[in-house]
Amino acid sequence: MRRKGFLSRTLSGGCTALAGLALLQLAVGVPLASAAGAPAQSGDQLTSTPIKHVIVIIGENRSFDHVFATYVPKQGEHVWNLLSEGIVNGDGSPGPNFERAQQSAATDTAADAFLLNPTKTTLPNGVLPAPLVGGPTNSYVSDDSLTLAEESENGLPESYYQYLVSGGTGLTSKTPDTRITEVDKLPPGPFQLTNGTTFTYNSYAASPVHRFYQMWQQLDCALEHATPQRPSGCDAALFSWVEVTVGAGTNGLQQPADFSIEYTPGGKTTGEGSTSLGFYNMQQGDAPYFRQLAESFAMSDNFHQSVSGGTGANHIMLGHGDMIWFSDGEGHALQPPHNTLVAAGTANAGVVDEVENPNAAPGTNNWYAEDGYGGGSEGSPSYGGGSYTNCADMSQPAVAEIVGYLRSLPRPIDPRCQPGHYYLLNNYNPGYFGNGNDAYTDTDPNNTVFTIPPSSVRSIGDVMLAASISWAYFGDQWNNYVPDPYQLNYGAIGAKTDEYCNICNPFQYDTSIMANPAVRAAHIQDTANLYTDIANGTLPAVSFVKPSGLVDGHPASSKLDLFEGFAMKIVSAVQANPRLWNNTAIFITFDEGGGYYDSGYVQPLDYFGDGTRIPLMAVSKYTVAGHISHGYADHVSILKFIERNWGLAPVTERSRDNFPNPVTQPDDPYVPVNSPAISDLFDLFDFHNRQD
Repeated sequence: MRRKGFLSRTLSGGCTALAGLALLQLAVGVPLASAAGAPAQSGDQLTSTPIKHVIVIIGENRSFDHVFATYVPKQGEHVWNLLSEGIVNGDGSPGPNFERAQQSAATDTAADAFLLNPTKTTLPNGVLPAPLVGGPTNSYVSDDSLTLAEESENGLPESYYQYLVSGGTGLTSKTPDTRITEVDKLPPGPFQLTNGTTFTYNSYAASPVHRFYQMWQQLDCALEHATPQRPSGCDAALFSWVEVTVGAGTNGLQQPADFSIEYTPGGKTTGEGSTSLGFYNMQQGDAPYFRQLAESFAMSDNFHQSVSGGTGANHIMLGHGDMIWFSDGEGHALQPPHNTLVAAGTANAGVVDEVENPNAAPGTNNWYAEDGYGGGSEGSPSYGGGSYTNCADMSQPAVAEIVGYLRSLPRPIDPRCQPGHYYLLNNYNPGYFGNGNDAYTDTDPNNTVFTIPPSSVRSIGDVMLAASISWAYFGDQWNNYVPDPYQLNYGAIGAKTDEYCNICNPFQYDTSIMANPAVRAAHIQDTANLYTDIANGTLPAVSFVKPSGLVDGHPASSKLDLFEGFAMKIVSAVQANPRLWNNTAIFITFDEGGGYYDSGYVQPLDYFGDGTRIPLMAVSKYTVAGHISHGYADHVSILKFIERNWGLAPVTERSRDNFPNPVTQPDDPYVPVNSPAISDLFDLFDFHNRQD
């Protein structure tokens, strides 16, 4: 499979005119507001704040504590991180409250049950299983060729290309990562990745497991764990256990039932060890650009990935405020292939089962029976791996456990699962290729069963089209991807490299966007167009920006410093255009925490999430330097910001942007007492004042 690889809501009488424009637009099937520039009749200028342009930059797979573990805010501000909680000291060593993040072992060997809160024991020998090596032995762009690096990726400042040609591990993959000091003696909690001389901030690192049911288990949610600071009872005690006992794409393959795997020098084992407990240290120079942005502008320490699990589901929620589901491609819910035999000799021969089953496979401890990527070869016992769940059916694996937990909370949470709907939980290719062709019905052997049919679920793109608000999704290397629909050039280096992230584009799943050539051409573009629009002052009102796989910051395949460079290029370009800088808000965030540990509170919103905290920085003249927002938020809060700023209604009647803003007690700004609730992010700004 190809991966990813507030003011009042009024318009002063403008709604009637916009409604007429919307009817005309729907009649002709052509957007009246395009990324090429807003026409005179657009609604771009009808904002409730001075913000006329919003840019959302989405990196990959880093939790808040993983990046901001030791950040120290300016005087008068408070941050919830590993340092402030006393879990670690400023030098990265275990702090006086290290036990608050202590990891446990557990047991889940029952083949007919998924345990959200399994029985726990102390880690064997009182140390973490060793984190393992991940990423390339040498850099992906080899031979220190800066010219080749520049040909492969245009999204970096000149000084950052050196990081694209360096940072290889120099070690054998899946062995204990000896770059980390005392890798086999780490205490059972968070540890600093860069605590030695050979593991630097520029080094490639392993990528922890970060799939849907695995993350539910990592969070270890149960009411008996509840505290005033974490009333949902998610104590995050099982990050290392999940990472060692189950990996992506297991599908019943055998694995030792004992959590206490013995590591031998140069030996290999499953998973990624305890990579999920690693963090960077800003006090020692790590993540310097993000530290600079946090000090110069504003950030949140209570912003969350909106779905448990990985890339695809979180981008889908970002675009729709809801999950999408398996259908006939015409908007009618169906059951996906389930124990279906595909004839031998065909492209997808074998037994196809696309329904998730996170129950333990026989003879294993938590090694899922059906988890996503298939057996990996034609004719294998389970070729098509499960990624769908009918969470309205209590007889489905894991459903009763999670729904029972949601209903047990003092304020019971609605799972928000429609009967008969099989929701996509993990990474599948979108229903359309870049050229608008139906990817699900494609019969080319280069395609696979790992594709969801075209979706009819409404998105924020549809909302903005109807209101004549200009917008675009800028996908890095889109222009290379469109003529290469099967991404045969994925991983190639040079001018034709195609590391465009197809599963990251929430609008590429949607018939309303992708099946209309004019809409598709106007609103799905390459980041090359973004840089031109910024320079020319023709930026659309709303821009979603996704880096390529080379620079998105994803562990193992990219690095955090490369994503810092990608964000820096855009921020610097906007600042270089004074007229644009005067009315632009740039949100820099991530799709999800990547399976990395985080100490923050997690608020259950429905069956699908939330998940761990992730960084969110707001860059604008209308932020107060160094301000930290504690209002509970997730990806859908970005939709709420757009809707409030332009006076738009929620995406649908059931989308999460209908949730109210949080109400909190004076002594605890982090926990909404009116759950489920998410912020609209307006508290990151001061629209009555601006920085000079």
